[in-house]
Amino acid sequence: MPSAKITWTQCDEAPALASYALLPIIEAFARGTGVEIETADISLAGRILANFPDKLRADQKIPDELGRLGELARTPQANIIKLPNISASIPQLQAAIAELQAQGYDIPTYPEEPKNDAERALQARFAVVLGSAVNPVLREGNSDRRPATSVKKFAQKHPHKMMKAWPKEGSKTRVAHMNDKDFYGSEMSVTMTAPTDARIEFVDASGAVKVLKDKLPLHAGEVVDAAVMNVAALRAFYAEQMQQAKKDGVLLSIHLKCTMMKVSDPIMFGHCVSVYFKDAMEKHAASLKQIGANVNNGLTDVLDKLDRLPAEKKREIEADIAACYQKGPALAMVDSRKGKTNLHVPNDIIVDASMPVVIRDGGHMWNKDDELQDTIAMIPDRCYAGIYQAIIEDCQQRGQFDPATMGDVSNVGLMAMKAEEYGSHDKTFVAPAKGTMRVVDAGGRTLLEQPVETGDIFRACQTRDEAIRDWVKLAVTRARASGSPAIFWLDESRGHDAEIIKKVKAYLPGHDTTGLDIRIMKPVEAMKFALARVRRGQDSVAVTGNVLRDYLTDLYPILELGTSARMLSIVPLLNGGGLFETGAGGSAPKHVEQFLKEGHLRWDSLGEYCALVPSLEFLAKQTGNAKATVLAATLDVAVGQYLEDARYPSRKVNEIDNRGSTFYLALAWARALAAQDEDAALSKRLKPVAKALSENEKKIAAELLAAQGQKVDIGGYYHPDGAKCTAAMRPSATLNGIIDAL
Repeated sequence: MPSAKITWTQCDEAPALASYALLPIIEAFARGTGVEIETADISLAGRILANFPDKLRADQKIPDELGRLGELARTPQANIIKLPNISASIPQLQAAIAELQAQGYDIPTYPEEPKNDAERALQARFAVVLGSAVNPVLREGNSDRRPATSVKKFAQKHPHKMMKAWPKEGSKTRVAHMNDKDFYGSEMSVTMTAPTDARIEFVDASGAVKVLKDKLPLHAGEVVDAAVMNVAALRAFYAEQMQQAKKDGVLLSIHLKCTMMKVSDPIMFGHCVSVYFKDAMEKHAASLKQIGANVNNGLTDVLDKLDRLPAEKKREIEADIAACYQKGPALAMVDSRKGKTNLHVPNDIIVDASMPVVIRDGGHMWNKDDELQDTIAMIPDRCYAGIYQAIIEDCQQRGQFDPATMGDVSNVGLMAMKAEEYGSHDKTFVAPAKGTMRVVDAGGRTLLEQPVETGDIFRACQTRDEAIRDWVKLAVTRARASGSPAIFWLDESRGHDAEIIKKVKAYLPGHDTTGLDIRIMKPVEAMKFALARVRRGQDSVAVTGNVLRDYLTDLYPILELGTSARMLSIVPLLNGGGLFETGAGGSAPKHVEQFLKEGHLRWDSLGEYCALVPSLEFLAKQTGNAKATVLAATLDVAVGQYLEDARYPSRKVNEIDNRGSTFYLALAWARALAAQDEDAALSKRLKPVAKALSENEKKIAAELLAAQGQKVDIGGYYHPDGAKCTAAMRPSATLNGIIDAL
């Protein structure tokens, strides 16, 4: 019989802190029910420690929990609740390493520019920690992502107040993308007719062959793609948009995914930085190379490393950088007060988080004077840029959306088995010279090839047939369950999508689609279709690939609910297990910053509360545990009460924060368990708890509020001290006494 165990992932930042308050309550309520809660550390620091045990003391070593969960995800026993984790950029990796080293962990320093084989090998070891290291390992299934019914109803009854009107006098905001020589324009795709062990090669102008990846297992029915970003065209595009932004008097901004697309997008980001600061970068190229400044890590990396130069030289470079600001267009700001621009740090401009905010803020971004202003939003590649231009044009014509009346766009996402671009990291290379990049099968036959110039970015992707079949099945299931149109967002003019469309058309007839509205549309047309329904208060299901899944499940929730952290993400794993994701963590760093500064954690754990409900239901179904069914049903009631009573965290210090919210969730859950009549033993056990929590409500709330208004020390950002986190997140002795006695 499958284990009655739920695995709760220990991740990073605000969600990790919130777990110190929530987990003791879950464990206490579940005690004696046959539901076991275990934790697994897959945080950035945890991944570093697990992968570099070489020089650690025995008491410092930790197991490779990500590897263990990857194996678990391929079994029917998997029941994993995954909280948001850091998809680490190089600056974040370096900061985490520095923190661990300061704490006494003998971890090697990341070699940015490896000078020998040993450093290259070390860099390769760190690659498994960078970027989207977690999601491809755990996501052994496709995603079903939507707001819980209670959450959507609450959002319509109590619409969030963050929406800003689009200017009636008109908006100059637009999305800018390349028109040729990008990934979209160059993409070639093929469906494998037989399995093979392929390889990726670079062939230079003289015909010399260099193997870049010597073993690439391909399976029958698998869709394989190859595409190239021409960097000369990319740089020309950046320069053109910079001139246009200056001419139009609007902000310049760039929107990429430097975390999940950890190889290609930082390079594209670096080219943007070097084009904007071209005069300074070219003038001081030798000095910047000497100090190891890397524009792929943003302007901050350059500025920080200037301290390695003589003071006079540092001042000269800083002055030349300042001159570039004067010459170029105004940049969108990430933090106006700190002078932090859109080009300072690559992980600050995550497209799926940044573009929805542009829409929410009436087509604006913040300028250096801390005022909202129109922007040219550069999304260089055409694969998905058009969907954002479509929604901008819709808002320019029809005005801002109304969360009180707008419909919902749920998502069925193709992400199993490292599908599409998010699985391309180990197949992405920079062309060392002019020549050809090619994918060759075991017999020496060229499957795909792309001409390249020096510095071009080559990217190959894979999408397994099993994943596509399951995705189509899930789309039909959701169309049937929701009663809404299900639209496959696919573009027949794109190489990859053309192959996927063939499979969708082949597999749909194998399902009962009677009475269902299932269509295939180009992404831009699908966006227009969805927006028209949203404005009429109608729902639809977006059936998308892996990247659009990511983009849309931030875009619509941010507009509908105010945050994507309130989304429910269920991943039916291919081998029968379940993965339950708790929402996005893009705002988590700012939440931690506020908590450390003034003792107020505004992270809303609603995503965690909601994910636990289907996790318990799944466990009950797998094991026949009736008590788990009761726990799930009463938790669902409690979540509804939590929303109705508006117990979610405030953004302001000395008002309710995450700890108070979790207390009120516990109170509502205890009351629901005490009141239910399905399980007399559970009711009897929880009645005293509900009574004690109710009688001490004011006292507990006061104790929780008293913990705010002062700085908090948790012993580290990436690798905090567990005891300090527990003390900070469980400051109410009264609440702790009631829960711990259960």
